[in-house]
Amino acid sequence: MKSPIHLSTVRAKLTALVAFSVATSAAALPVLWWTLERQLVATTSERVTDAEAALRHEMGDDLEGLSLTARITAASWTSAGSVNPRSSAVSAMLIDSFEDQHVRVLRDDGTEIAAFSHPAHTHGLPGHAEGGRPVDRIATGIDALGCAGESGMALRAVARFEGGLVEACSPIVEERLVEEAERLDLELAIPDPHDPSEFLARTQRFPTAARDDHRASAHLSKLAGRTWCVAPIEVRAVEGSGTMTFLAASDVTDDLGSLRRTFYSGLAALILTSALALLFGARLASTMSAALRRVSEAHKRIAEHEYVHVNGIKTGDELEDLAVGFNAMVDGLKERDQLRTTFGKYMTPEIVDHLMAGKVELGGTSLTVSILFTDIRDFTSISERMDAHALVALLNEYFTEMVRIVIDEGGVVDKYIGDAIMAVFGAPVSRPDDALRAVRAATRMRDALVTLNASLASRGIAPIRTGIGIHTGTVVAGNIGSEQRMEYTVIGDNVNLASRLEGRTKDLGVDIVISDDTYQQVRARCVSRELSEIQVKGREQPVIVHELVSTLP
Repeated sequence: MKSPIHLSTVRAKLTALVAFSVATSAAALPVLWWTLERQLVATTSERVTDAEAALRHEMGDDLEGLSLTARITAASWTSAGSVNPRSSAVSAMLIDSFEDQHVRVLRDDGTEIAAFSHPAHTHGLPGHAEGGRPVDRIATGIDALGCAGESGMALRAVARFEGGLVEACSPIVEERLVEEAERLDLELAIPDPHDPSEFLARTQRFPTAARDDHRASAHLSKLAGRTWCVAPIEVRAVEGSGTMTFLAASDVTDDLGSLRRTFYSGLAALILTSALALLFGARLASTMSAALRRVSEAHKRIAEHEYVHVNGIKTGDELEDLAVGFNAMVDGLKERDQLRTTFGKYMTPEIVDHLMAGKVELGGTSLTVSILFTDIRDFTSISERMDAHALVALLNEYFTEMVRIVIDEGGVVDKYIGDAIMAVFGAPVSRPDDALRAVRAATRMRDALVTLNASLASRGIAPIRTGIGIHTGTVVAGNIGSEQRMEYTVIGDNVNLASRLEGRTKDLGVDIVISDDTYQQVRARCVSRELSEIQVKGREQPVIVHELVSTLP
């Protein structure tokens, strides 16, 4: 019998399971590194978002200040025809208060009435509106044309009065960009909206190579030997129109290096623990495989009816429990076989199976069976002429031959009654040809008796004569007795009739008598002679009987 346990496969699977866990952990490392990088980018993105909000808020405040300057200046200019010294004084006072503001007063036709700039600025003022731009094109908001002839981005506010307008402008110059960058702890740059490859302004450490990287979200870039997190910032005018785009950059080289060192430390720990896990897993797989091998070898020997124990499994887990349970099973099988062997000496295999299956409750089942009784004639005279030991030896020799035939034909020896044998065909297992098996057993027993008598004669022992009676009918088959002691047998009137038929063989002068009920089932397969109706004890109606001469093949 082939063992169902493939030990090499079990060991390989256990080792593969550990290896798969290690490989899965190793495969997760790139994902872990990517996650760490994303976390770094996310942290910088939060700073960029905060910077965007701060810039938007600050530019909103600046636009409000410019609007206030423009409105106050416009209120002081009541005529567009000539320069009002009083109005000029008000405008100059406002400009002195705001160093980064420029104020221009224009007529509706675009000619300049007056222009004011803080003394700290040395540039000249044009005599017309922004390179000839029409007055109706000048609006509040963010402008890419700069202020007072300077190129670059600017914040502009406009206030109108009768006959003209006042333009207050604040340029976004590099000095201001540096101040914002220091406050936000970021490097900032303003791309030229007309030429994205150039910057209008940038902080000193801003990586110039970032101008060629036009991605819409925060990302890591290797620039000039350093790693930067670069992100665009778009600020819309809170009042008016226009948009300004910044590029924010944060040097994350040191942070990334720290992450890399942490990652490599984790990688080294993973390699070490993986090696230990593989070593431990292989050792565990070998231990489990060895334990299973012992169980498998014991299983093979049990299939060959060698009841051996599994020893040496001290794993402290389910494998040890398996070995203990296996040994208990072996003991049970060994005891069961010993019981079966012992019982088999006293009863037929069918009844042994019936008992071993646990069907030992009191009660019975109605079955149609063929009952055979055989008895030695004049046994009393024989026993008087022989001593007890010789008599027992003779009976054992006789019973051995007769019982062998009953069992060969599928019958069950129900009991021994002195020198008589009661055999049943059809209980506890019924067959369609039970009656034929019974009559065939009877003729074989008669032939075997001839051979036995020849052997007895050679030893000076008188021959044995027997009578056999067979009847077929319904009986109750089951366990009879008490819970302390019971016996599997068949009972009923039909059993008594079979016994009575065997008793009448001597009166009828024949050795085998079968009832008409049996004859009707086997008449096509036997040679018989009908006898007269006979009266048997315990029955009012006479019984038709037949002498069994022989059976047909």
